[in-house]
Amino acid sequence: MKGEFDNIPIVDLSALVASATPEARAETVAALKSALETSGFAYLSGHGVSEDLVEKMRQMNMAFHDLPMEEKMALKINEFHRGYMPMSSSTIVTSSVAKVTKPNRSESLMVMHDVPEDASYAGEPMHGPNQFPASLPEVEETALAYMREMTGLGERIAEALAEALGLERDWFAKYFDTPTLFLRLLHYPEQPDEEELFGSAPHTDYGFITLLKQDNVGGLEVRNKRGDWIPAPPIEGTFVMNVGDILSKWSNGRFVSTPHRVRNLSRKDRYSQPFFYDPSMRALVECPEAMLEAGETAQMEPVLYGDYLLERLNKNYDYRKKAS
Repeated sequence: MKGEFDNIPIVDLSALVASATPEARAETVAALKSALETSGFAYLSGHGVSEDLVEKMRQMNMAFHDLPMEEKMALKINEFHRGYMPMSSSTIVTSSVAKVTKPNRSESLMVMHDVPEDASYAGEPMHGPNQFPASLPEVEETALAYMREMTGLGERIAEALAEALGLERDWFAKYFDTPTLFLRLLHYPEQPDEEELFGSAPHTDYGFITLLKQDNVGGLEVRNKRGDWIPAPPIEGTFVMNVGDILSKWSNGRFVSTPHRVRNLSRKDRYSQPFFYDPSMRALVECPEAMLEAGETAQMEPVLYGDYLLERLNKNYDYRKKAS
């Protein structure tokens, strides 16, 4: 039953490869479907992303946040949503699950999809240059390699999700011809146990799917239908995947976009690296008729993904409010 869960299942994705038997693939698709219909979250094992690369990305995340503030501020986030976001510079006012008044207690480096200079869409919203520290060239090298691997994983998952919805395996592909990709290298310092203060306030994600690698500190919690906050501690060798609002709408509510939050009460620094795999900015998102059952109607109005995304970013990030 949607929202009724007390733990987050582990789903082994190793059968989402060409060499797997149809039976093994169908079993994996069914397990993923069950998890996303119930909790909207799953731990993913057998994902095929190099653990060495994952660990190197974590080390680069920590190294970036150890840089002097002056060097980080030189990379302050640009109009294309790329660069450094200082501590407490985002407040999730669009949250549908809580009235959020205090900024998130975190800082981050936002990296997005690479945009070739000669691309027809270069310079459009969200399509501009990334910013990396010159003193740590490995951050750029590792981040771009990591995003390539994570994009491949996102593609495999999108195929499985299409099958879970009764669609052709490649149904989503046309909406991801130039995907909107975010890699956020987050640092959560130890926070005081203060009412309504969070590393990340209760919210649902905007987009398609989120693939999170967290360190061993913990602090992520997921809310079930009863209003209980269920811990989502790190499990070695897995990513935490969750459904975003756009995928929930696209699936006509079959997949649930579940509220979650981060509270770092560990007395340690916490580092995480969520990767957001989203459609092209120009993608027209509308519920597929082929998925609807007899008598069922689409719950969402068709929307351009780029319009939908920009509305949320403009409300939640200080630098965009000041520019508008």
